[in-house]
Amino acid sequence: MKLRKITGILLRLLCTGAIIYIGWLAYLLAPVISAYGAKALASGIYLQQRTASEFEQHDLSDFPFYLGRYTVNENDSSVTGSVLGFAERKAIYRKNAGVTVINDYAENEVRQQSFHKPQPPAVHTDSIEWPVGDKLVDTTIAGVDKNALLKTMQRVMPEEINGQPSGTRAIVIVYNGQLIAEQYAEGYDRNSRMPAWSMTKSITASLIGILVKQNKLDINDPAPVAGWRDNNKKEITIKHLLQQCSGLDYEENYNGPSEAVNMLFKKGDMASYIARLPLLHKPGTVFNYSSGNSNILSRIIRNTVGEENYQAFPYRELLYKINMYSAQLEPDASGTYVGSSYCYATARDFARFGLLCCNNGKWNGEQLLPGTWIKAATQPYDADPRQQYGYHFWLNGFTDATKTARIFPSAPADMYYAAGYGGQYIYIIPSKKLVIVRLGLRKMDDDRFLKEVTEAVS
Repeated sequence: MKLRKITGILLRLLCTGAIIYIGWLAYLLAPVISAYGAKALASGIYLQQRTASEFEQHDLSDFPFYLGRYTVNENDSSVTGSVLGFAERKAIYRKNAGVTVINDYAENEVRQQSFHKPQPPAVHTDSIEWPVGDKLVDTTIAGVDKNALLKTMQRVMPEEINGQPSGTRAIVIVYNGQLIAEQYAEGYDRNSRMPAWSMTKSITASLIGILVKQNKLDINDPAPVAGWRDNNKKEITIKHLLQQCSGLDYEENYNGPSEAVNMLFKKGDMASYIARLPLLHKPGTVFNYSSGNSNILSRIIRNTVGEENYQAFPYRELLYKINMYSAQLEPDASGTYVGSSYCYATARDFARFGLLCCNNGKWNGEQLLPGTWIKAATQPYDADPRQQYGYHFWLNGFTDATKTARIFPSAPADMYYAAGYGGQYIYIIPSKKLVIVRLGLRKMDDDRFLKEVTEAVS
């Protein structure tokens, strides 16, 4: 009897503990579900011109996001998310700023921010040849098997991985500067804006490169961050942030509570939140992929160019210069662009960014990035050459004394790429003169895809 009684008590304690843990987890994650869903849906409606019902059916159908309930308010261009009526979070759309989640700042304070985004030039891009415009020259290119490319794209669009459709929505292939193939899923076309997610990091790093070219930043200098000058963080350089080795105590984990989740969905000033994190490792010694580092870089850009020029700077100095007219960067509630994650553009415009990189930072005769920037940005992490990461670009291969390894074995070792959540990719292969963009809902068999594309181009 005593043993049975003790067993019963232990079971009750375990059940009680489990209920408390689940409740605690729900308390932490419910606001994240609400904020993520509200943000994504608002951008889907106001930047992608998709309907709420279609977006929820496809983009918010996975666990745990289908637990959220989302209300669209067309009167103030907002979406409010909640879970079981609790943990409400609101995301608002502003014409020149895109969508922002309301955190830490009053909504009226955020709405009063004035965003001065320059307007793209009034040009008819359909009458101007690619890549400056969108007119494609219908010529046969030697060494390109267009039938093989078409077959590959038609195979990829409905591809399923582990019983789920990968949801490929756009493919654009550029060879030797020419757009040679593209394919879109039903409901999407060359004018459809799509999310970059972490491909945004590579754009942020390029903005740093522009400031280096303008002699306004030196990546080897200590990162100019308020509050770092008089403590052990003063050793963190801009290069450490670019190479993801700042040493800050940060976890890039989206499967539960983490600094990444708190930053993106609970904080109004993302850079300040990350800057206050303690130092876990000596700067420059340990690689730790961090969206937080990217948002600190975004704040450094803001502080460097000044408030009067900041909002227009990415468009005037980079995006519009490479004819990337569809691009929309989105800020946090403090007004700093979320340099880790929030950029929308068409597949063709993402290909233009890849082409800029493939051309060593030169566009239409103008050297936008330092002449040595792309080479430096595609070198492996200093402290460990086997780490396949440069300045906010992933690297496909590395070589050491004993082996050569590639993330995508079927792709050339010199390939580097921008990568984002859900399988957003800009692949850049200098040896093949190739830029390949794939945008979708989930990841696909990228190695097979790259193998087929590279084999179709001699």
